[in-house]
Amino acid sequence: MSEVLVLIDAVDGKVSKPSLELLTIARAIGAPSAVVFGDADTATLSGYGAEKIYTYADQAFQDFLVAPKAEALAALIAEKSPAAVLVPSSAEGKEIAARAALKSGSGLITDAVEVAVDGGNITTTQSVFAGSYTVAAKVTKGAPVIAVKPNSVAPVEAAGAGAVEAVSFEVSDAAKGAKIVTSEPKAASGRPELAEAAIVVSGGRGTGGDFSEVEGLADALGAAVGASRAAVDSGWISHTFQVGQTGKTVSPQLYIAAGISGAIQHRAGMQTSKTIVAINKDEEAPLFELVDFGVVGDLKTVLPQATVEINKRKG
Repeated sequence: MSEVLVLIDAVDGKVSKPSLELLTIARAIGAPSAVVFGDADTATLSGYGAEKIYTYADQAFQDFLVAPKAEALAALIAEKSPAAVLVPSSAEGKEIAARAALKSGSGLITDAVEVAVDGGNITTTQSVFAGSYTVAAKVTKGAPVIAVKPNSVAPVEAAGAGAVEAVSFEVSDAAKGAKIVTSEPKAASGRPELAEAAIVVSGGRGTGGDFSEVEGLADALGAAVGASRAAVDSGWISHTFQVGQTGKTVSPQLYIAAGISGAIQHRAGMQTSKTIVAINKDEEAPLFELVDFGVVGDLKTVLPQATVEINKRKG
């Protein structure tokens, strides 16, 4: 069975949920091999199917931006000739993927929401042109390097050999052009990370700047909070919460849009969500054309009622 390289994202050794999703996808393609820069819980990786775990310990991978990781990944691709390379579709993941694909002469696909094998070829599904089209694509040269959106699959445990192999790689001087001078951990909100959350509740212009109802429903559901560009541009909420073409792209199991009209810029960032619910006083809001369920009403009335009912059912 051909090897599939999976770039692992881990913080303080804890493997991220999108990385576990990638290992699950990799098992349908071939034999998953985890690629770890720094520390990651090897027991978790083997518990989700990793047959091999390539570890890189050089401090350069922590001290400099993405170039050293991309250089090392390209070298590993050249050595192992994998069936595919899967990376998280994060800002860092996509930059590493693009650099590694270029260096290894391989084709690149970003923001895939599905990866499958069709007639021996690895194919992907993507939403493109600001969400106007859904396309199937495949790489025609080299090992496909594919950045996959979070929540594309549910992570499924499966025992893997988990054989750890420490890889020695000398980072070139050319890859050390941008050094990390300082870093500061993001303040914990108690909510899931927006791009990785299984449920997202977003608010827009209809909130009038008061996100308390949106946050209340999000907390009842264990969801992340998002926002439209209109809300961000009005200064009501930080840009880090923005969902859309110029914000974050999300693909949760459930997306609830409250007081958001549904401009194409916003739709581009959320329309691959599995189930979409919209709440808006304007029954002509464009987002109603896209949703699975729509509620015509004032979010300040609808959201508190939903929050009360959800908390009641949670006991």
